[in-house]
Amino acid sequence: MKKALIVIDMQNDYLYEKRKDKFAYKTKELVKAVNELIHEYKDNGSDVIYIRHIIQNLPTNRLLFGYSLAGTQGAELYSGLDTVSDYIFDKLLGDALTNKELLKLVKEKQYESLFLCGLDECGCVTSTALGATKRGIKAEIIRKGVATVFPERKAAKARKKLQKAGVNYI
Repeated sequence: MKKALIVIDMQNDYLYEKRKDKFAYKTKELVKAVNELIHEYKDNGSDVIYIRHIIQNLPTNRLLFGYSLAGTQGAELYSGLDTVSDYIFDKLLGDALTNKELLKLVKEKQYESLFLCGLDECGCVTSTALGATKRGIKAEIIRKGVATVFPERKAAKARKKLQKAGVNYI
C-alpha cells in the first residue's frame, strides 16, 4: 500500500503578489515548507497530487469572488511550487475528493493514508480531511505545510472537529 501527499490550493490567487488582501499568507515560508514536503514524500516513494480550486468564470462569480476563476493566471498552481507529477486535479467544492477522477485514483492506488498540506487549513484542507474520513480513507494533516487566514477561534473549532473525526496532525 502506498501513501499520497495531497497539495491543496497552492495557487497564484492565494500566494502571488497580486492576490487580494484577505489572503495574507506568508507565501515564502509556506511554499518553502510545502516544497520540502513534496520532495520528502516523492523521495520516499509516495505519489504527490496537486489540487486546484476552480470557480466558474461567470460574470457573477467575477463580482462575488474574483479569484480562482477558470482560465485565469490566478487559478494556476503557484509558480514557486515544485511540480513533480502530472497528478493535477481541479475541484469545484472544498472537499477535493468530490472530484470523481481523484477519488477513482485514490481507490485504485489503495493509499493507506492521505497526507494533506496547502491552503487553507480551516477551509479546503479541513473539508478534504473530513471528506476522506467519511469515505473510510485515513487522512492526516501536516502541520508545517498548512496555513490559515481565519481567526484563532475558528481555527480551534475546526481542529476540534478534525480531532473528533479521527484526523491527526503530524
